[in-house]
Amino acid sequence: MGKVIKKNVITRKPGYLYYVDGQGNVCEAKMSRGGKKKKKKAKKVAKKKTVKKKAKKKKKR
Repeated sequence: MGKVIKKNVITRKPGYLYYVDGQGNVCEAKMSRGGKKKKKKAKKVAKKKTVKKKAKKKKKR
């Protein structure tokens, strides 16, 4: 895990990742997920398929 060198040096933007590169510069990279909250989707209830039962034949004795 990295060390915290100094706090509140830059103002952070939502959706960006900040890191210190090999030369000691603070770099900013856009995150792949965009940093936005997702909306909740309504769940769809799957309809049950009706199964037809075959009538059994009576055995003669």
